[in-house]
Amino acid sequence: MFEFWTGAEELPIYGFLIRAVIVYVYVFLLIKILGQRSMMAVSPIDFLFGVIIGDVVGEPLADGSTELGGPLAAASLIGGLHLFLSYYALKLPRFRRVIEDEPLILVEKGKILHEEMRKAKVTVEALLMDLRIQSAIDLSEVDYAILESNGQISVIKKSKFDALTPTDMGQNPDTKGYPKVVIQDGRIIHANLRKFADLTWLKNTLSNYGYNDAKEVFLMTVDDTEKVFISPMKTRQSV
Repeated sequence: MFEFWTGAEELPIYGFLIRAVIVYVYVFLLIKILGQRSMMAVSPIDFLFGVIIGDVVGEPLADGSTELGGPLAAASLIGGLHLFLSYYALKLPRFRRVIEDEPLILVEKGKILHEEMRKAKVTVEALLMDLRIQSAIDLSEVDYAILESNGQISVIKKSKFDALTPTDMGQNPDTKGYPKVVIQDGRIIHANLRKFADLTWLKNTLSNYGYNDAKEVFLMTVDDTEKVFISPMKTRQSV
């Protein structure tokens, strides 16, 4: 009856399905406990954690004779160790340098640092590719390029090539804040709407934009300046 947990030489298909559900829920909860950091840009310690966890919990899904309890216990230990190292890396700057590499400056004041690139094992082609991704096609516009600890290259352009901001033009626009989702997939998100308005305001706003009902709207957001964005339901259907 509990072959899905203890394992068997000829584990039935339903046993593999049950194991898959257990492993999925287990890994999901493990990631939630560790926090969103593990799901962001991958650092070396996060990469190591992902590889080991994948190998440990993946074996019972491929080999039905393997007991499920052992791999899950091992994964719990690895998750606890990962959380322990991440916590102390946040608390102790010196220990952080053992866990995470320091950022390396590859371009400084417009000049490419060949020794740093050799140290980081970054080719010119890789550097140019990352600069293009950062919309820094013209090398003469680049002031600094830094290889971050997660392997990504960040770019700081020279001040004269920065985009013009409202402050540069002597303007002081209102803060837009975080747009609130008021309608999603034709359904009103009442919890968000109550924060700044009511159903009467929503009905009048929809009417001003040519909609008779919330069911006609796929997505509607409102920011702190009361700027409204509406995407109609028919657009999604036509796609």
